[in-house]
Amino acid sequence: MSDNRFKIVFDGALLPGVESTTAKLNLAELFKCDVQAIERLFTGSTVALKRDLSSADADTYLLALKNAGVDARIEPEQPLTFSLDKTNETAPAAADFANPSASPYAPPRAAVGDHTAEFSTLKVFTTHGRIGRLRYLAWTLVMSVAMLVASGIISTASFAVATASPTAGTILGVLLGLALFVALVCVSVQIGVQRLHDLGWSGWLYLLNLVPLVNSIFPLLLLVLPGNTGANQYGPPPPRNSKAVKVLAALWLAFIPVILAIALALGMNGYFDQLEANLGNRYESSSITSDDAADQSANVDEEDVQSADDTAEPVDSPEQ
Repeated sequence: MSDNRFKIVFDGALLPGVESTTAKLNLAELFKCDVQAIERLFTGSTVALKRDLSSADADTYLLALKNAGVDARIEPEQPLTFSLDKTNETAPAAADFANPSASPYAPPRAAVGDHTAEFSTLKVFTTHGRIGRLRYLAWTLVMSVAMLVASGIISTASFAVATASPTAGTILGVLLGLALFVALVCVSVQIGVQRLHDLGWSGWLYLLNLVPLVNSIFPLLLLVLPGNTGANQYGPPPPRNSKAVKVLAALWLAFIPVILAIALALGMNGYFDQLEANLGNRYESSSITSDDAADQSANVDEEDVQSADDTAEPVDSPEQ
């Protein structure tokens, strides 16, 4: 007698806490097909994803589907029975998506259309999409250089206007500087959100940069933590890093220690200047105190001498 056979069926249910978009992207990656084809599995009807499986194979395939976030289940196959009664042959169910000889992760047999994109499209000025660590460094370097160039242009223009009208130059400098600051914040947020998406995190976590102490650690996490290797709820992975991205990221990594060294040197100079100023103030204070004490001592001596003179008795000289 042959062993019992099983099939894996799915009716569109998801595991608790799994979003529909995430499950569809995971299934698309698992089946290597377009997300639009996966949409047909979520119509609410029960479909057979795999048939004629042994118990061990069914458990293996079910575990893979559970990891993708879908609530599939195992059902026993109906045993074959022999009957002499006349039956009407029925066409195979359109919902059967696999056959025993196919790969366990084979896509549905229905037309699947175009394949999903292997990589996401890169766009700087958006909060959609994903970027990796090196591209995050490269884009940040380009943004910083552009900010410095724009700051120089604004300063030059404001100074030129200020030579003719100081008030107009000041107003122009403030307005252009404010616009540059707003643009810098917007681009920084867009780049940071895309980096968070690559980690599979919500872009709202970028607001942690506003929390004291946390804002000193959170940017380091964006530089250190690797992104998801495959597609996640925010889309396919970013394209592979080009040579330009690698060079810019290396320059930025080399530039960071220089900035830290300069900041440390400036901080030490300020500390030594403050220490020298404090020592000078203490020396002046001690000198003034010593002078006051000396003056007070001299005054006391003079008073003692005067008092002694006043109290001394006169001495008569002998007659000649």
